[in-house]
Amino acid sequence: MDSSRNSITGTAVSDNRSEEVYIKNEESRGEFGHRMAEDEAQAPAGPRKFQHGFWDAEVAHLRKIYFKILGMTVVMLVVAMWLFFSIYWGSLGETAQHVPKLKGYVVNRDGQGALGQAIVAAFEANSRGEGVPPNQHLTWTVVDESSFPGNDELAHAVVDEEVWAAVVVNSDASALLTSARSSANSSYDPRTAVTFYYNQGRNDVAANSFIVPYTTALLQSTLSAFNAKTNAEYFASLSSGTDETTQQALVAISQAPQTVSSPFAYQAVNLRPYTKTASQAVLLVGQIFVIILAFVITMTHDFARGIISPFLSFKSYARMRLAVPLVIYIPLSFSYAMVNLPFKITFDAKYSYAGGFFLFWIFVYMGMAAFGLATEAMITLLTPRFIAYFLIALIITNVSVASVPITLQPAFYRYGYGFPVFNLTQAVRTIIFDTKNHLGVNAGVLLAWVVLSMITVPLFTWLMRRKDEQAEKQKNAEKKPVV
Repeated sequence: MDSSRNSITGTAVSDNRSEEVYIKNEESRGEFGHRMAEDEAQAPAGPRKFQHGFWDAEVAHLRKIYFKILGMTVVMLVVAMWLFFSIYWGSLGETAQHVPKLKGYVVNRDGQGALGQAIVAAFEANSRGEGVPPNQHLTWTVVDESSFPGNDELAHAVVDEEVWAAVVVNSDASALLTSARSSANSSYDPRTAVTFYYNQGRNDVAANSFIVPYTTALLQSTLSAFNAKTNAEYFASLSSGTDETTQQALVAISQAPQTVSSPFAYQAVNLRPYTKTASQAVLLVGQIFVIILAFVITMTHDFARGIISPFLSFKSYARMRLAVPLVIYIPLSFSYAMVNLPFKITFDAKYSYAGGFFLFWIFVYMGMAAFGLATEAMITLLTPRFIAYFLIALIITNVSVASVPITLQPAFYRYGYGFPVFNLTQAVRTIIFDTKNHLGVNAGVLLAWVVLSMITVPLFTWLMRRKDEQAEKQKNAEKKPVV
């Protein structure tokens, strides 16, 4: 039986069908289509691009979504502020209250000399907080001189971080003044009486804000009072002597006036000077730059891998997520290290200049890997929409323990010993200031963070991949035609 198909409706038309029935059906369809067109014309038009004001009714539903996104962001940022900003404020807020946790040694090599006895008594009283506002003092331990046969050994104890500072009354200081007065020794140097050792490179904030000001103030007040006392005793002895003795003493004073103008003084020795202002860039702010650089790679990689990841097996995808960032960090960390060269950072303080530079680069690479892989893992769970909040937490919790010594912070901040920025900063101080060598521990902590991320990145990837595969199966099942 021959049949044809309507070119518009696709309905089959039989030669045996009545022509009148066919025409009637077509007319009915035409009326229905006309009514649909009228309904569409009467329906409210949707928003049109580039045509509306912000408060137009046509974009009301879009405006609602817009305000909702901004409102939720503000709420989450406020919550993040109270959670994380308070950590940083807290790391600095009680610093001055913990100054007595800074330990120091006092060594008296003056024997039974009056100066040695006076210095020991003054520092013991200071440790008890006598004569100073609360907590504005270090805790000093008087150590027998046999524990440190020479001042070099005492200085090493400061560099080796046994204590933060050391004060020594040098050998026969009282007797040397008496000899200088009687012999009119014009070469007598009052500063040889007392030596104050400190280590600025260990932590410049602690040294500049507490150790040096508090110790020098104590030494100045103690020596000033003792000098006035010893001068009074000296002139009293002259007044009771013969005229000849007095005349000889006056001649001696004219030849060595420093023996009465300043009988005793001190010399401050900075064992590890903070030599370059530019060093601050690599010790704190530079650490934030490292985190930001690693984060940029995380965001870029998240976008780039989305192009190919749906077509990769899990093993291939997981390997790519770990290997690619670790390779990219190599030129980035090397470039970061190279930026420091024109600014004369002292890479030769402990090792050769080349050795110090390449060691610095290796630690920067490990730090970048620790930070970068951490964000690489978390972006899997948080997605690019919320990863910024993790970045805030990562930066603040790390920086909070890097600016001042953890010793001067509440016990909560001891977590910093296991965090990347503290260990990277400590390693850099060793390289550029020749402070105590903690490089093995520092590298171990940084690599531990890398290893942890090498576990969490595949784990989180597997969880998300499993979820995606289940969604894909469900989608394909819905598309499958029902027979």
